Amino acid sequence: MDDDMEGGLYQERTRTFPNMRSKPYSPLIFRLLMRINSRVLVVLLLFGLGALFYIGASTSPIIVFVYSVCIISFLVSIYLTKWVLSKDEGPPEMVQISEAIRDGAEGFFRTQYGTISKMAILLGLVILSIYLFRSTTPQQESSGLGRSTSAYITVAAFLLGALCSGIAGYVGMWVSVRANVRVSSAARRSAREALQIAVRAGGFSALVVVGMAVIGIAVLYATFYVWLEVDSPGAMKVSDLPLLLVGYGFGASFVALFAQLGGGIYTKAADVGADLVGKVEQGIPEDDPRNPAVIADLVGDNVGDCAARGADLFESIAAEIISAMILGGTMAQRCKIEDPSGFILFPLVVHSFDLVISSVGIFSIRNTRDSGIIGAMEDPMKILQKGYSVTVVLAVLTFGLSTRWMLYTEQAPSAWLNFALCGLVGIMTAYIFVYITKYYTDYKHEPVRTLALSSSTGHGTNIIAGVSLGLESTALPVLVISISIISAFWLGQTSGLVDESGSPTGGLFGTAVATMGMLSTAAYVLTMDMFGPIADNAGGIVEMSQQPESVREITDVLDAVGNTTKATTKGFAIGSAALASFLLFSAYMDEVASFAHVAFNQVDIAIPEVFIGGLLGSMLIYLFSAWACAAVGRSAQEVVNEVRRQFIERPGIMDYKEKPDYGRCVSIVASASLREMIKPGALAIISPIVVGFLFRVLGYYTGHPLLGAKVVAAMLMFATVSGILMALFLNTAGGAWDNAKKYIETGALGGKGSDCHKAAVTGDTVGDPFKDTAGPSLHVLIKMLATITLVMAPIFL
Repeated sequence: MDDDMEGGLYQERTRTFPNMRSKPYSPLIFRLLMRINSRVLVVLLLFGLGALFYIGASTSPIIVFVYSVCIISFLVSIYLTKWVLSKDEGPPEMVQISEAIRDGAEGFFRTQYGTISKMAILLGLVILSIYLFRSTTPQQESSGLGRSTSAYITVAAFLLGALCSGIAGYVGMWVSVRANVRVSSAARRSAREALQIAVRAGGFSALVVVGMAVIGIAVLYATFYVWLEVDSPGAMKVSDLPLLLVGYGFGASFVALFAQLGGGIYTKAADVGADLVGKVEQGIPEDDPRNPAVIADLVGDNVGDCAARGADLFESIAAEIISAMILGGTMAQRCKIEDPSGFILFPLVVHSFDLVISSVGIFSIRNTRDSGIIGAMEDPMKILQKGYSVTVVLAVLTFGLSTRWMLYTEQAPSAWLNFALCGLVGIMTAYIFVYITKYYTDYKHEPVRTLALSSSTGHGTNIIAGVSLGLESTALPVLVISISIISAFWLGQTSGLVDESGSPTGGLFGTAVATMGMLSTAAYVLTMDMFGPIADNAGGIVEMSQQPESVREITDVLDAVGNTTKATTKGFAIGSAALASFLLFSAYMDEVASFAHVAFNQVDIAIPEVFIGGLLGSMLIYLFSAWACAAVGRSAQEVVNEVRRQFIERPGIMDYKEKPDYGRCVSIVASASLREMIKPGALAIISPIVVGFLFRVLGYYTGHPLLGAKVVAAMLMFATVSGILMALFLNTAGGAWDNAKKYIETGALGGKGSDCHKAAVTGDTVGDPFKDTAGPSLHVLIKMLATITLVMAPIFL
C-alpha cells in the first residue's frame, strides 16, 4: 500500500501546484504600453530617441556616446532574454511549480513596491517643503536658480531615481522567475547548459540594471544642461550641475533599502521556517514538496536575492557616479580647467565601457558537451572565474583608454596616467575582495571545512566557530580598503593638478577614480550574483518535481557555487560602499561649506557633542541590525507555527495522502515582511534628520552655528566604519554557515540526516538573517545615510 501511495498517489497529487493569484501581474506602465497600437508605439519610440539624442548632442558628444552604448546594451539584453526564453521548460510538473513561484513573487512585488511608492511620494513632499524654505548657496544666487526651481528639480530627481530603482528590481525578479525552470530542465541534459542559461539570465538583468543607472543619470544631466542653459552668461556653471543630481541617488537608495529589508525578511523567514520544521523536526530533505513553506522559500529567493539585489546594485552605481561627478566638477573648478566636462562625465564613460566588457565576459561562457556527471564536468566556479578574469583584463585596457580620452589636460599632461593607476588600484581591490570572500565562504577552502568539522561536536561549537570565522573575516578586507584609499589618494595628489595657491587638489578625485575602477566590472559581478538565486530555485524545482538524483546533484553543485558568488558580490558591494561613502562624505562637507559661507573641512571629535554624534552613528548600525534580525525571527516564528499546525492537522502530508497549503505560508510571510520592514527603514531615514536638527537648535542657543552639521558628519563617519565591519561579519559568517551545511550534504562527515548535518542546519538557520537581511541592508544603509545627509544639509544649519 505504501509503495502504491508513493508511486501512484504522490505522482497524481503532489505535482499540482495552485496559483497564488487568479491572473498574472504586469506593472501598470507595461500594461499601458501593451494597449498602444504597435505602429504608434514605434513612432513614439523613434520620436523619444530623436529627442534624447538631440538633447544629448546639444550637451556633449560624450553624452551621445553614452546613450549609444546603453541602447546597444539594451539590445544585447533583449537578445539574451530571447535566447533564455527559447529554452524548454521541461515536463508539466516543473512548469506548474515554476508558475506557483512566479505568481507568488509577482504578487509580493506588487504589494511591496506599492507600499514603497507611497512612502517615496510622502518623502518627496517633505523634501519639497524643506527646499522651498531653505537658504540658497552663492552659486545658486549667481546663476539665478531660485528656491522653487531647485526644490522641484531635487524632488523630480528623487522620484525618478526611486522609479528607476524599482524598475531595476522588477527586471531582476522578472528574469529569475522565468529562467529557474529552464535551468532545471537543462540540468536533465547537461550541467554546462544549465550553467550557461543561469549566467545569461543573470546577464540580462545585470545589463539592464547598469544601463538604466547610467542612462538615467545621463538623461538628467543633459536635460538640466539644456533647460538651465548651463555655462551661458549669468547661468549655472557646468561644474555645479552634478549637485542637482543628488536627489536621484537618494531616491535609488530609499527604494533599495526597503526592497532589501522587505525581500530579505521574506526570503529568510520562509527559509528558516521551512528548515527548522522540515529538516530538523521532520527529517525531510530541503525543498521537499511535503513542506508547506517550500513555495514561500522559493518565492523568497526571487524577491530577496534578485529584485532586492538589482535595486541594490543600481543604487551603488548611481551613488558612485554622482559623487564622482561632484568631486570631478569641484576639482576642475579649483584647478581652473577650461573644459571640465571630461572630469565630470568620466564616470558615465567608465560604466559605458563596463557594459561592453561585461557583455564579452558573459558571452565567453559557452556551452560545451559534457556528460552531466559531476566528476566529469568542469568546476562551475572556475568557469565563472574565467569569465571574470576576461572582464578584468578588458577593464584594465578600457579604463586606461578612458582616462587618456577624458582626463588629459595641458595643465598636467601626465595626470591621466596617475588616474589610470588609481583605476587599476580599484580594479585590483575588487579582484582581491572577490578572492578573500571566496576563501572564507567556499567549502573548497579551509575555513568552511573547519566550520563543518566543528559541527561534529554539536550545535554550540558550530555557532562559536561560525561567529569567530565571521569576526576574523573583517581583517583582510579592511586592510585592502585602507591600502586602496591611501594609494589612490596619494596618486591623485601627485598627479600635478594644483589650485590657485599651488596646493595639490587631485587626492579626493583619485579616490573617486579608484571607486570607479572597483565598479568597472559591476555588470559581470551582478551577473554572478543573479546566478545564485536562479540556481537555488532550479534545485528546488528539481527536488519538488522528483527528478532523478543525478539531476539534483548537478543543481546542488550549481547552488553551492551560487552561494559563493552571492557572498563575493556582497563583499564587493561592501567595498564599493566604503569608497562611495567616503566620497559622499567629502561632498557633504563641501555642501555645508557652500550653505554656511565658511570653510568646513574637518570634524573635531574631541568636542563632546560631536563625539556623541559618532556614538549615535555606531549605535544606529547595531540597532538597525538587531531590528532586521528580530524581524526575521518574528516572521519565522509565524511560519514555524503554521507549518507545525499543518503537519499536526494534516497527518497525511508525510505519507503523500494530503497536499500542504502552500498559499497560506506565502500569505503569512508576505504580510509579515511588509509589516516588519517599516521600523528599521524608518529608523535609518529619521535618525540623521532628527539628530542634525536637535543639535542645530542646541548650537543656536550655545553660539555654535555649525554644531548640527558637525554632529551629523561624525554620525555619518562612525556609522560608515561600524557598518562596514558589521556587514562584513554578517555576510561572511552567514555564507560560511550555509556552505558548511552544503559541504556536509555532499557526503562529508556523515552526510545528510547525521547529527553533524543537524548542527550545520542550525548554524545555517542562524546565518540566514545575517547574510540575506541585515548584512545586505547595511551597505545600502551606509550609502543612504550619506545621500540623505547631502540632500538634507540645509536643515542642519
